[in-house]
Amino acid sequence: MPIDPEYNYCPQCGDEYRPEVRNCAECGVALVGGEVLLAGQNQRSASLAEIGPLEPVIAVHKGPVLQVKALQAYLREKGLPSRIVKENDGACGCRGPEVLLQVRETDQAETMAAMAQEYRENTSLSDHDTRFVGAVYDAGAAEAVCPACGCRFAPDSTECPDCGLCFA
Repeated sequence: MPIDPEYNYCPQCGDEYRPEVRNCAECGVALVGGEVLLAGQNQRSASLAEIGPLEPVIAVHKGPVLQVKALQAYLREKGLPSRIVKENDGACGCRGPEVLLQVRETDQAETMAAMAQEYRENTSLSDHDTRFVGAVYDAGAAEAVCPACGCRFAPDSTECPDCGLCFA
């Protein structure tokens, strides 16, 4: 999506807003001006060069080659360079060879934030209502609350009538 320097953008979801809007309607965070994003992109494109052999790096993920390559592609879209290296001479795991994804130490915080966003996007956790996650099924209570969907029901049932979560 091209960035218009006269509009504002959400730094989390990327939605575009008119200049007078200050906060994202979806995320509730302060918006960033398009001119600021363009300046950051220009600076980042200069730093997207391959990570040099002497630059300090940190491993941020370990996993099968295909999974790590997909994560590397996601980071590249976000303007974060990375490299894939074999660990222990490419020892094989049950899912194929496991590799490490490395990033510059200076990019660690931004990389971890991008990886958390990628996780939320791929697991749909950003769309899930987590208000009832701490609910505990108590058969002796007057009313039970399902920790998955928040449905309230009589505790004599061993299954949530709304989502089907089993409590037996």
